[in-house]
Amino acid sequence: MTQIPFIPETAPFTPEQRAWLNGFLAGLFANAAPGQLPVPLLDGAPDANAANAEPLLVLFGSQTGTAEGLAKRVAKEAQQRGFAPRVLALNDYEQASLPDGGKALIISSTWGEGDPPDNAANFWSWLNADSAPRLEKLQFAVLGLGDKNYSDFCGASKKFDARLEALGAKRLAPRGECDVDYEAGAKGWLESLWGCLANGAGQGTLGSAGVPAGEAPAAHNAGKDAGTPGSNGQHTKVNGHSRPSATAFGRSNPFPARLLRNILLNRAGSDKEVRHYEISLNGSGLSYEAGDALGVVPANCHELVDELLATLRCQGEQSVTVGETAMTLREALTRHLDITKPPQELLEVAAKAAPDSELAPLLAAERREDLKKWLWGRDVHDLLNLLPVPMALEQALPLFRKLAPRLYSISSSPKAHPGEVHVTVGAVRYRSHGRERKGVASTFLADRVGNADLVKVFVQPSHGFKLPASGDTPIIMVGPGTGIVPFRAFLEERQVTGAKGKNWLFFGDQKRASDFLYEEQLGAWQKSGFLARLDLAFSRDQAEKIYVQHRMIEHAAELWSWLDQGAHFYVCGDASRMAKDVDAALHTIIEKPGGKTAEDAKACVTKLKADKRYQRDVY
Repeated sequence: MTQIPFIPETAPFTPEQRAWLNGFLAGLFANAAPGQLPVPLLDGAPDANAANAEPLLVLFGSQTGTAEGLAKRVAKEAQQRGFAPRVLALNDYEQASLPDGGKALIISSTWGEGDPPDNAANFWSWLNADSAPRLEKLQFAVLGLGDKNYSDFCGASKKFDARLEALGAKRLAPRGECDVDYEAGAKGWLESLWGCLANGAGQGTLGSAGVPAGEAPAAHNAGKDAGTPGSNGQHTKVNGHSRPSATAFGRSNPFPARLLRNILLNRAGSDKEVRHYEISLNGSGLSYEAGDALGVVPANCHELVDELLATLRCQGEQSVTVGETAMTLREALTRHLDITKPPQELLEVAAKAAPDSELAPLLAAERREDLKKWLWGRDVHDLLNLLPVPMALEQALPLFRKLAPRLYSISSSPKAHPGEVHVTVGAVRYRSHGRERKGVASTFLADRVGNADLVKVFVQPSHGFKLPASGDTPIIMVGPGTGIVPFRAFLEERQVTGAKGKNWLFFGDQKRASDFLYEEQLGAWQKSGFLARLDLAFSRDQAEKIYVQHRMIEHAAELWSWLDQGAHFYVCGDASRMAKDVDAALHTIIEKPGGKTAEDAKACVTKLKADKRYQRDVY
């Protein structure tokens, strides 16, 4: 039996008590997935009695939980290195007391067009304001998580880094940038950073490496290896990654789950293909909550692989190495490498090799939007076909990125479906530039027949899209199309737990007759009164298109009444248009029925977000 030391009910803990408790919890959660690790005694003021511990702020901006999970892991390592870390969301900047100085690490993702995540938006407003305080006493380092397929790659972290410097803060190390496959890049950046933290601002190994300002060498090259051709050019190493050593299932070691059901939700006459999937988690040890996401590891379709092999003039049986694993080229292209979205490196190589192509002039910085339009509906195969001569395999493979898992909002409550997880996904299929195109993961799932098929999955916890702590709190949900997904999970959860709070759902799609997702279940909830309000907006059922934001305005007075009574407001779906339109409608509702000025409405929305009463799951 483990001897448990006496621990008083109130802090501060002694160093021995703290060490014992952290060791105990570390062992208890040794098999937890990334993002699910607790950070013992870190979320708050550091222990005043911790011997030789230098304070360290670890601040995160996270939309899906990835940056938050990484921040907590970094804090755990910092504690082992003798620091006394505090982990806070960037929106908790007042608690961080940045003008007082010290050392701070900022880890942030980006969403939209270079925007900060929701739990960092207020921080950016504060930091970027004319009234922002001087920060000469602060030393900082910024690590950005992003996706190079987007033009504003790591845009939020770039803004944070530049503005902190402008306010007088001293950069500990150049800004790090990690692509979707962030683990290797983040690890390399952090390994260099520890020396910088020990030596002070600008004195660490990164600062003396001759790297351009704002660019960390290891993180900048995340997930990409130059490759080492074999003696005959047939054995190429790409994307250096190591296999996970842990046996627990998680992002680095996905669980091979059995697909139980694959159901088409749309009826005849629909222009869409939205499918409901039920997946068994039995034997995985994975758990989830309503609001979390499911990571799905896809495979590229065989037809696209065959087309690419023909372009490369390869048979597919050549041996290549991905990470530390040898496999055939066909296996690498099918299951390990992204052969759809062309990476920036391939764009540059293609433009240089084909200077007279329509691509070449689009790489100029001022043509960014034109490039985005040109790339729509094109893949790696299209880029390679621009070349005057076929690219050699040993040159091409190092340009390919690792095939990343896709995250899908979970559409079930674990309490309603023990041992199962449900996701609802719209399959992407279209024709462009003379070829049939497919969404990688959406059609990978759609073409699984169920029962005999295994799908590799993991759970991605959400730290900013959760039901209220009290079941008595009313909730308002806005989720058109597949945006309804997490709200099905929310409603199932509240029904099973007997929550008494009122529920209001805004749902819309194209045509009621063919696109009313989960109509039977929603109708039953409405009939029983469990769903107090169900307002629908089917855009193509009348001459003038109607969307969910229009229904919100129609019921503005009642919606304001719910908010005034403490309701939580949730939005899920398209970030580029729908979420912005819904946000604008919310401001209007607060202004008019709420009797607020535009500035007061803006402040009210800011407070709703800060109080976690306005949460968004947007993409």
